[in-house]
Order: sequence, then structure tokens, then C-alpha cells
Amino acid sequence: MVFETLRWIGGIDGCLELIDQRLLPAELVYMQCRTPVQLYDAIRTLAVRGAPAIGVAAAYGVCIGMQTAPGDTEGAMQHLDATAAYLAESRPTAVNLFWALDRVKARGRRFLAENPVADRQTLAEALLNEAHAICAEDKAMCKAIGDHGRRLVAHDAGLLTHCNAGALATAGQGTALSPMYEAHKMGCKFRVYVDETRPLLQGARLTAWELTQAGIDATLICDNMAGVLMRQGKINAVITGADRIAANGDTANKIGTFSLSVLAAHHNIPFYIAAPSSTFDLSIENGDRIPIEQRAADEVACLGAQRTAPEKMNVYNPAFDVTPAAQITAIITEKGIVEKPNAEKIARHLHSGALPTR
Repeated sequence: MVFETLRWIGGIDGCLELIDQRLLPAELVYMQCRTPVQLYDAIRTLAVRGAPAIGVAAAYGVCIGMQTAPGDTEGAMQHLDATAAYLAESRPTAVNLFWALDRVKARGRRFLAENPVADRQTLAEALLNEAHAICAEDKAMCKAIGDHGRRLVAHDAGLLTHCNAGALATAGQGTALSPMYEAHKMGCKFRVYVDETRPLLQGARLTAWELTQAGIDATLICDNMAGVLMRQGKINAVITGADRIAANGDTANKIGTFSLSVLAAHHNIPFYIAAPSSTFDLSIENGDRIPIEQRAADEVACLGAQRTAPEKMNVYNPAFDVTPAAQITAIITEKGIVEKPNAEKIARHLHSGALPTR
């Protein structure tokens, strides 16, 4: 990729630098987060978004918090826990946020158990190394998803994607867009139809920008045009990302994804989810239990600074919806492909790494 969505600058007293995605596509601006409050605001206001990227950013956020932790290890761990709890409140749906925070906290406890006389500095170094590992694993995960998923991208196919699950949503080259990037590298010719993705236009602002940067043939469409294109035979597969996947394969993704799965099923079009194994939440039995974030009314009632709805109009603005596993053709992870996902196949896939049988 010609850009990095996020990166750590310096050592344990460094900072997290990330693309301010609120300004794309007009401006490519990097912002620096030097306090947990700044990072919380960046996550909450979607300066950084996408489940994997949020997870990586949160891991580094704990490292930022450690810069003001007490000198004694007990106080430092209490500060670590408080920082993680604070960052966990930034967004409720993307499970990678909680996964990354739990992993960094667990690393801190293991380190102190192994090094009981360690000081704050050596603890901070261990936590930063763990955050670096999470970032590196995310990049490798993206590439592996692309390697597994590129075989699903047929020559001369028309693909539809929703929201943004590319490099801007991860530390690497993305999840849903990664098979497209890998197929493109192999010389495969295909077209991508990009849903604008109301109300915040992540498809129009982010995915369209990414694909243009990569030289991939892409066409922007309004969200309500997808059904017509399917009926016309112009779409051969749908590939989206995911923010949380329940144990049975029910999947939460950007609002509008469920509608696309219904349209795809009606037209007998494959519907694929691409996501890392860290996106699975096996503690949740099915999609009915996935918490759905409710966002501000002005995101729907306004377009930028311009109000487009009457004052005091009631607004319903869930950020995500849930697609039932029965409507998902396959889930692509860094471990392989789970076809016709269900609880048994997913458990076997995650624990063994082997491709599940159909």
C-alpha cells in the first residue's frame, strides 16, 4: 500500500500516528495521539475505524497510558487496567477492541508474574512489544485473508462491497478488499461496485479512494442501486468485512449489510464475509446477542454541516446490523475458508486451523 493507516512513532515515550479518516478523500492528514483521551476521541469520532484497526490502535493506546502510570508496578497495573477500561467504552460492537485490550492486559500480568521486581519502564517495554506484535500479526492476517480469498475472485467478475474493509480499516491491506488486492496483483481483471454506505459515506469517501489508489476498476453506486445491478447480472459476488461474528456465524457489519445478503440470496449470488479470527466472539451464541451501537441523530439528519431533515425529527441510527449465518456463503479468515458456516465448523476452524468440511 502507498499509505499506512496507523503507526507507532518512537519508543515507550512515543505516540500513535494515524490517518484522520474524517478528512478523506479531500485531504490525507496524519494526526498524533499522545493521550488516551485523544485516542478515545479518534475512535469514537471515526478518525480511526474498522475493527482490526481499532484493535491495534487500542493496544497502542494502553502504551500511551503507561507513560503517566505510577512508578511502582502495582500502581502501574492499576493504571493499565483503568486505561483499558476507558478505551473499551469508545465503541461497543467491534470485538477486536476488547480482544486487543484483554491481550495487552494479560501480557502485563504475565510479565509481572515472571519478573516480580520489574519497574514501570520494563513493564512499558513489554506492553509496547505486545502492541507491536498485534500490529505485525494484523498485517500478516490481512495478507493471508487475501491469499485464501483471491480464488473467489473470478476473471471478469463484478464484485460488490459495502462500507470500508480495506487498508484503512486495518494495519495491513484490509480484509474484504484483501482478496481483491491479491487477485489484482496476479493480473486478474474484475470490476468492483462500491456502495456509498450511508449515513457516513465510508464507501464513497474511503473504499473508492483506496481502490483508485490501487488502480482497480471501481464504480461508486448509491446504496439502493445494488438490487438493480444484481438483477442486471452485473454483480457476481458480494464481499464485506465484519465487526463481530457470533459463535454460530451470525455476523455484525455496517448497517445495510443485511439488506445486501437478502438481495444476494434472492439472486443466487455468493455472499462472503472476510474477517480475522479475532473478530469471532464465541461467548455470544448468536447474532441476537451482539450489542449494536446507536450513533448520533445528526449523522442522518445532516450532510456535513447542512441539515437535510426537519428540526426535532425523530432519527433511528444503528451503526450495524446482523446477517444470519444461513445467508452467508462462506467466511474467509487468515486460517482459510469456512463454507456454509455454523457453530461446529467455526469452532473446528478456529481451534485447529484446518479447513472445515462442508
